[in-house]
Amino acid sequence: MESGRASENIILTKSYDFALRVVKAYRFLTEEQKEFVLSKQLLRSGTSIGANVEEAVAASSKADFIHKLNIAAKEARETSYWLRLLRDSQYFPDKAFSSIHNECLEIRKILSSILITLKSKT
Repeated sequence: MESGRASENIILTKSYDFALRVVKAYRFLTEEQKEFVLSKQLLRSGTSIGANVEEAVAASSKADFIHKLNIAAKEARETSYWLRLLRDSQYFPDKAFSSIHNECLEIRKILSSILITLKSKT
């Protein structure tokens, strides 16, 4: 991670750290559980959150910034879906699910809060 970034932007840090957790979860699901389809969906959506936040930081306009954060928020919702489906299909232990899902929900709340604030200013 770039130096100093953690103190500059919490959503950048949290979404990056979450992406790392998703990569580790993907490894667990494929190597230990031998689950390849749902885990690939989780990997795609879970890492896309941070990628879209990164793109938002480099946005060319306020509208572009909002658009990228909206995509990140949608990816967070999708990630929550895949996590719940993996838990309910018994690929993900409850304890591991609770931890990563709570982190996903926290990111969703932060993104939602940022978007509400931005939209109220337009």
